[in-house]
Amino acid sequence: RTSQILQDTSVMRIAALIIALLLPTVVSAQTQKPTTGYAPVNGLNMYYEIHGRGSGPPLVLLHGSFMAISSNFSWTHLISDFSRTRRVIAVEVQGHGRTADIDRDFSYANLANDIAGMLDHLKIPQADVLGYSMGGGVAMQLAILHPAKVRKVVSVSAVFRHDGWVKEALDAFAKFSADAFKGSPIEADYKKLSPTPNAFPTFIKRVIAMDLVPYDFGADKLKATRAPFFFIHGDADGVRLDHIAEMFRLKGDEIMGDMRPRSESRLAVLPNTTHITLMDRRGTIVSMVNDFLDAKAPE
Repeated sequence: RTSQILQDTSVMRIAALIIALLLPTVVSAQTQKPTTGYAPVNGLNMYYEIHGRGSGPPLVLLHGSFMAISSNFSWTHLISDFSRTRRVIAVEVQGHGRTADIDRDFSYANLANDIAGMLDHLKIPQADVLGYSMGGGVAMQLAILHPAKVRKVVSVSAVFRHDGWVKEALDAFAKFSADAFKGSPIEADYKKLSPTPNAFPTFIKRVIAMDLVPYDFGADKLKATRAPFFFIHGDADGVRLDHIAEMFRLKGDEIMGDMRPRSESRLAVLPNTTHITLMDRRGTIVSMVNDFLDAKAPE
């Protein structure tokens, strides 16, 4: 009974933190109207926005669970920051935001295939991809399943295997419900943007179901991806530290970089930073990501 109370309290604390952090950011950072549309892919009509200009590969932004293209989690601020120097394609994946849900289970592979289909629809042969949380997992799967379409990957607070999350995070996932988000900007976004505004409880249940069953993208498959990766984490973001190290070893190895050429892949662990407060570090993140994306491959 005591354990149950502690778990329920932890979920409510997470929900309260989300609400507290999102409420001050209700003013959108967008100043120019984007090009918008819906890509017909795999039975979905997936909403997307194109911001900024640039001649190089665009940057595809993949949001986390329950999110949409809005000021929540500083997402529109990230779009604005990145679109100053490059084209940015922001999407709303299955069931999120303006993209209606369909009769198909949520899975990282399905969502990655949808992004590949969107790139085909937009006639974009290759792109850089940045994903946060769930979106980071989708970005990894995109690089695994569609390697030719991905130039570089930025994975922010994501895992490639179910047990990459700390136990208390996995325990909390099972407790997530619409009640935990009652009155939150996440609920408000859903009801404002979704084609099915009254289906919020079903939406929460369907999305979180993806993280209630064990999954594993495959260490060998991640290691074999062509694209360089930039793993960005907080030192208390809910991802096991040994899992963070495992991911970077797979893509970056463990070397003395002053003595021999190093991998193009990178790792950053931000201090005093959680899964949610990572999005408050966008000044640091945007600078590091731009440097990674602009870096030329060694000859």
